[in-house]
Formats: sequence, C-alpha cells, structure tokens
Amino acid sequence: MGEERVRLASSSSKSDMQHFVRQLLQDVQAFETMLEGNWFEDDVLRIGAEQEMCLIDKHYKPACTAMQILEEFHPEWLTTELAQFNLEINLSPQRFEGDALFNMETELRQRLGELAKVAARHDSRLLLTGILPSLRKFDLHMSKLTPKERYAALMHALRKMRGSDYELHIVGIDELIVRHDSPLLEASNTSFQVHLQVRPQDFVKMYNIAQAVTGPVLAMAANSPLLFGKRLWHESRIALFQQSIDNRKSRDHLRDQSPRVTFGHDWLHKSALEIYKEDITRFRIILGTDIEEDSLERLAQKVAPKLKALQVHNGTVYRWNRPCYGISGNGKPHLRIENRVFGAGPTVIDEMANSAFWLGLMEGMSLAHDDITKLMSFDDARDNFIKAAKMGIDSEFTWTGDKKVNARTLMLEELLPMARAGLAHRNIEPEHIDRYLGIMEERVRRHSNGARWILRTFSKFKKETSVDESLTTITAAIYDHQTKSRPVHEWEIPELGQFHQYDPSKLLVEEFMSTDLVTVHQDDIVEYAYSLMDWNDLNYLPVEDEEGHLQGVVTAKSIMRYLSSPQKEEGKTVGAIMQLHPRTVAPQNTITEVMKIMRKEGVKILPVLKNKELIGLISEENFVDMSRRLIDRLSKE
Repeated sequence: MGEERVRLASSSSKSDMQHFVRQLLQDVQAFETMLEGNWFEDDVLRIGAEQEMCLIDKHYKPACTAMQILEEFHPEWLTTELAQFNLEINLSPQRFEGDALFNMETELRQRLGELAKVAARHDSRLLLTGILPSLRKFDLHMSKLTPKERYAALMHALRKMRGSDYELHIVGIDELIVRHDSPLLEASNTSFQVHLQVRPQDFVKMYNIAQAVTGPVLAMAANSPLLFGKRLWHESRIALFQQSIDNRKSRDHLRDQSPRVTFGHDWLHKSALEIYKEDITRFRIILGTDIEEDSLERLAQKVAPKLKALQVHNGTVYRWNRPCYGISGNGKPHLRIENRVFGAGPTVIDEMANSAFWLGLMEGMSLAHDDITKLMSFDDARDNFIKAAKMGIDSEFTWTGDKKVNARTLMLEELLPMARAGLAHRNIEPEHIDRYLGIMEERVRRHSNGARWILRTFSKFKKETSVDESLTTITAAIYDHQTKSRPVHEWEIPELGQFHQYDPSKLLVEEFMSTDLVTVHQDDIVEYAYSLMDWNDLNYLPVEDEEGHLQGVVTAKSIMRYLSSPQKEEGKTVGAIMQLHPRTVAPQNTITEVMKIMRKEGVKILPVLKNKELIGLISEENFVDMSRRLIDRLSKE
C-alpha cells in the first residue's frame, strides 16, 4: 500500500468516502476494460516471493528492533510488517524458467545475510518460523505495533468493527481459549508468500488449480503447531489468522457472514474480476486513501492505471490464494496468484522446496487437466485445506474422482511426479528439480516436516522441564539449524541445553506460573476443600468467585486446625476459615522480585492476579524444580 495517507472509513467525511468508493468502482470498470481489451502481459511468466521473519534477542524472545534496523539499513527490498519484531524482504521477479528457483534462493540468502549483519548491531537475530515458539501473549500489546499510519488505521478499523475483545479458541492436542484486546494477534503469523504470474486467459483455470492443491501443499509444509505453549493445529496460522481479525458477531438468526480471512465460497467461473467484485460485495470498506489518479482517464491515455483504490480494499481482505494486479517494468499490467499458506521456515532450503513443489504442481496439473472443477467439488477442496491445517502430513484427503487418500500416498504416487513434469515443462534445470523436490520426497519417506518435529520435541521437553524452557530451547534449535541450512527432515530431537544455556533470571511471572489450578468457592464446605487437597497433594487453595476474582486463600494448616477443633461446626464453609487479602503478584513481576517477596514475607505460594482475576499461582516448588534442573545440567558439563 506504500506510504500514502491511509484513513479509516469510519472517521472520514462522507464526501471523502464517497469519492473513494467512486474511485473503487472506476477501478473495477477499468480492470474489466483492460481484460476485454487484452491489455495484460501474456508472453512471459514470472515468479517471486515475500519473506516475512521474526526478530529475536539473545534469549530467543521477540526483539522490537525493526525500526532501529530500518533507520540504519533501508534498501528498497526491505520493509516493515505489523509488529516491531517483524520485517519483510521482497525478492526480485524471476522468469519462470531455467535457473529461476536457484536464483531466488541465492538472492534470498544474500539479502538475509546482509540484514542479519545489521540486526546483530542492534542485538537482534533473524528467525524464519510460522509462529515464533517463544512468543508470549504480552508481546502482542498494541505498544508493539509498528508506528506506521496504515497499520494503526487498519488496527483501529478492525477493532471498531469488532466492538469487543478478540477471542481465540483452537483445539488440537491441547486447547487454547484466550481473550485479547486487539487484532495485533495477527502479528503472530509470519509467512513465505510465493507469487506466480499467469496469463489472463488462463487465470480462471490456474486459480481453481491453486485452490484444489492448497490442502496437499499445506500438509507437506505445515510448520506452526505451537502458540503460547499449546499444541494446536499442525498449521495453527490458519485458525489464528482468521480468528485474530474476525469482526463477525454472533446473532440470533442463522445469517451467513464471511470472515475477512477466507478460502472462498466457490470455484472461479469467468475472470479474476469475480473475486474483486465478491470482496467489495461481502466486505465493508474499512480503509480509504487519497487517490489522485483517475483510472479511466489513464486508460484513455493508453496508460495502465495503478488501480490504487482496488488494491487498498484488496489489502483488507485476506484470501489464502489471493489475486494480485501489478504493472511490469515494460509498463504492461499483469496478473498473479499469491500463495499465502506457507509459514516462514523452517529453513531457506525448506521454503524453496515448498515453493518448487507448488509452482511445479500448478504447471503440471494445468498440463494434465483442462478443468479441475470437473474432477472434484469445491467443498472437498476447502475441506482438504482445513484438514491439512489441522493434521498436516497426517491428513487424509478427498481427491479427484471422490477417492480417499492419505497425504503421503497422494504425494508419492501422483503429486510429486506431476510437479516434476511441471518444472521440466518450464525448463527448470534438472539438478534444481532434484534439489528441491528431493527434499519433499524425503519429508514424505521419513514422515517428517516442521510441525511434526516441533510437536515431538515439545512433547519430550514438557516431561523434563518448564513450558518456557521448552519453548526457548525449541526456538534456539530452529535458529541453529537455520544457520547451518539443514532441511527439517534431517533434524533430530534435541536435548535440553544442546543449543542454548537457559537463563531464567529474566523471566516474568506470566512465563513461569502454573495455570492448571484447583480452586474452591467461599460457600464450599471445608470437608470438600480438604478432599481436594488430599486427592491432589496440595496444601494451598485459592478461593475465587464465579467471575474468577480472588476472594482469599485457604491453607492445609487452617483446615487441620478446624478439623481438629472439638468445637468444630458441621457444614462450616471455606469462607469462614479462609485468609482474606493474601499477598499477590502481577504477571509482569520478574522472578527475582517474586523471590524477594517470598523471602521477605515468609510465604511459599503467591496467587497471580490480572485486573483482580486469578490467572495463576507461583510457588516455591517452581524455583526448586528450576534449581534442580540447573544443577543437573552443570553436573553434566
């Protein structure tokens, strides 16, 4: 969207927004005129990509240094992203032939290398990952938003339309239910977005193929199974992205409403214009901008217009396969399909393997099938996409001819040979085809991709240490493997401390506290509280109300005093013996501060409150376990 002045539709004057809408409608008319008049470039096909990434500090946690880096180093190919711990690299378009894929990889490595040197001067490192494992909820506070007008306008527009806090509810191995006060949750996602230029006369056919293959390509590339220490979907970005900016509200009536992040509703039938018209129809205009160009006048002058209004609105609707309009260096307009399903990482070579597979499959399937919509239903294509996001390489799909097939079998028997044929048809160098598709074949044969490696590693670590140390060590391992450019199918399950000497001294309470709580209410009888303590080997119970607000605490000592009293009253409640106004801490307290409080006040357990709500407990046992692990590690060195 550039750096033009972007404004909220809701805060603009009526005349300004009416002008923007007129410009938008003119852009649609201009687009249609260009399609009918064969304005579009059709004698060359190009590929390209955008690399999003995370910035991390020496502790493998988010580093909000993007603006400092850009102040020192600002080539045209480097740009901001939504959060201050993200950046994006844009790669040069390559003619889809010969050395194109290898040239893309070479350029990406070169630009990452240049950027990494600058980032190091700001105590930061680059990490390619779909969702940063070590990301914490408080890292997504609005204070971390990149200070750009268009980002602020977009966040305010989405928040205003929502009218309430955002709620995530994702179920995988674990379940995540969390509320957040801003759509900055979307900044959790980083991706590797691949572009394929297509001829306008082939756009319908190619876009439908892109939709059909999304499920299988996502299954092989899944790389984001963790969020806030919870094992969710194999590619949790899919659910997270939709829910993080979903402004729909529940209603009494069964009225269909579309999320702004969407796979779509049907196959494409006539042209790319259908998608633009549908997005204008279904989604309210939330951003406007000052536009000087009259697209119809530009057409009259025989000059391709930028269609800025159409692109602004297109930028507020997020299709997983997005149509893109652009103008080539020769002044001719062109059409692209942008694949947005690939998470960043696990390494550059893995990203290139994903890209080669998708690009080859797009070409190969177009050679094999004139009309994919006659071989499978749109509902099956969408269902395959959701299955792949949830189960990754373990998915089972409904494929052409209504056959049921698991992802690995489909890859080996049909899709990888088709992708090879497609790349060969584009005259991609045979050694490069082997380089990239060989990686995909090994993933299938070893039943291993980024998501499965992370899940296996995290499940192992959870039995040995805290969640924070597990996530930090996983992040450190990913970084180490990236620097060595080892494809993910070669990664072994690491040992704790193998890649990073964990330093918990800088931890916050929120990162270290226990959240699986056993609690009682004031009107519960004492015998009930005693039973909970006995069954769960506890000596301390928080007392909360129906809203989760802390009312007090009851200890084993106070219960035993009651039970041993000869004057004990039958049916006495917890409220009568609980301790009122216990010492508490906040989630943003440091571990060092908590240790001092415990030592000074002689307490062994502290409730953690946020806005009076009980969100966790931190106990002496947490520190004992941490100390034991550190001692064990030192004894092995």
